[in-house]
Amino acid sequence: MPSDPHAKFFVNAGVVTSRIDMQHVLRPILKQTVTYRYLRGRELVTHGTGWVERLVVDQPDISTFFTPIAITINIDSFEHLEFETRPDQLLVYQLVNGDERIVLEFAPVGAVDDESPMAPRQLAFDTSGFVQMELLGLDRVEEE
Repeated sequence: MPSDPHAKFFVNAGVVTSRIDMQHVLRPILKQTVTYRYLRGRELVTHGTGWVERLVVDQPDISTFFTPIAITINIDSFEHLEFETRPDQLLVYQLVNGDERIVLEFAPVGAVDDESPMAPRQLAFDTSGFVQMELLGLDRVEEE
């Protein structure tokens, strides 16, 4: 007597095709700094480090984009997600669409070889020309 099919399960690695499963697998990178590599075939097109701002599903009007400042991932932009566990127990994610793929990894937190092109870089911002001001609310009375 055949039974209903069971939900798939993965242990430390797998290929996920369900959009909702892809969203769940990617959830740990939300609000995290990651390195990304964009590959077309075997060619590295570009790479960088960015902050994962949003994970989106079922919103076709929102694009996927990767910048050093913010990353938005629309699950619907990809055919499937491949993931595997590194020896240090962190995951490597590969978002795949045809022969294009984005490889995502948590950005290193400790000492990094500064000469590596994959090393994260701090964004520089000159604040010398700015003044910090504090505004009082309407209901607050300033004491004299």
